[in-house]
Amino acid sequence: MTATERAMPVGVRFFTPGMKILTAIMLTGLGVGLYRIFFSLAAVTHLDDQYPMGLWIGVDVATGVALAAGGFTSAALVYVFHREHFHAIVRPALLTALLGYTFVAIGLMFDLGRWYNVWHPMIPSMWQGNSVLFEVGMCVILYLTVLYIEFSPIVLERFIGHVALPGRLARFNDRVDSTLRLADFILGKVMFVFILAGVVLSCLHQSSLGAMSVIAPYKLHPLYWSRLAPLFFLSSAIAVGFPMVIVESLLSSWAFGRKPETHVLGLLSRLTPYLLGMYIAFKLGDMFYRGTYVFLFEFSAASVIFWIEFGFLTVVPFFMFMSSDIRRSPGGLFAAAIMYVSGVLLNRCAVFFVAYAPPYAEKAYIPAIGEFALTIGLIAAIAFIYRAAVTFLPVLHAPAKKA
Repeated sequence: MTATERAMPVGVRFFTPGMKILTAIMLTGLGVGLYRIFFSLAAVTHLDDQYPMGLWIGVDVATGVALAAGGFTSAALVYVFHREHFHAIVRPALLTALLGYTFVAIGLMFDLGRWYNVWHPMIPSMWQGNSVLFEVGMCVILYLTVLYIEFSPIVLERFIGHVALPGRLARFNDRVDSTLRLADFILGKVMFVFILAGVVLSCLHQSSLGAMSVIAPYKLHPLYWSRLAPLFFLSSAIAVGFPMVIVESLLSSWAFGRKPETHVLGLLSRLTPYLLGMYIAFKLGDMFYRGTYVFLFEFSAASVIFWIEFGFLTVVPFFMFMSSDIRRSPGGLFAAAIMYVSGVLLNRCAVFFVAYAPPYAEKAYIPAIGEFALTIGLIAAIAFIYRAAVTFLPVLHAPAKKA
């Protein structure tokens, strides 16, 4: 790794006016979460027996898991397929995935009726091997562990050679530094195992989230129910991995006054049409095989959402990513990427509550203000911790300054 490619802390002022606003939003959302913890789901949400899964599952969990796919797709690209020129994107993508999965677990805790039992899947005597949701939970727990192990060398790199314990503890500086170097050496020798495990675990639980919808054929709209739902969830998550890396990279570049890594992102965007085209082909093939295209013009909520999330926010970005002019433009890249990221968000929301219609529901589900507040607060918390991490840890590569 050359000096210009070396990752280093950004080292900017942390609490800017924008960060103070973000902090207020984060604390407000987390305050709503605490209120839910003490006063039950009914006090904050519009969830009930007919609609047990709503905004929190659709956005905080299902969308969060999908958008964190950049971690395993970029790791696979660099370390499995040996595309070393994409190395600059791996660390920020890994951090985004780590934060995404961490807050998926936190968001799920708020959504559980008995939130204090969230630890039960980790106890073998409580396992239920016949449950798809159990498999999702176990894979998420294992992959989150893998992500923390994969991220630990970045933390070690920050402190190796810089151990400076205060006062009488200073005599342990050399011993602590030697321990950190040994841990870094051992992790370097076995990291390939965790990278491969991360890719496999991600594929398992991405598809299993889709498998959850297969058991509700009479509750989901035909445009969104399919026996191939596991394949749709997996292929759409793989396809959104690189666009999410592009969004994260451009936002961090603009936020920290850095020159966008357009040369790397442009090369990355050339791979996206292949992955996105695979998802589109699966979706269209299933639609025409089952004849569900007849529902496209019924103008129900589900069909309108389908036109928006698939017709506009998926197919259009597919063609945008094929344009060399767009791939050379930071603005064009961001537009195409954020469109498909939004498409995945709408798709997951459609599957879990928009296109979900229980036969005995007395009223439609509309998320409560408290649900929106917590979701926005969790997103703000992710942005807050991301800024803290890149400010104090070597996550982003040293860039050339803007002219």
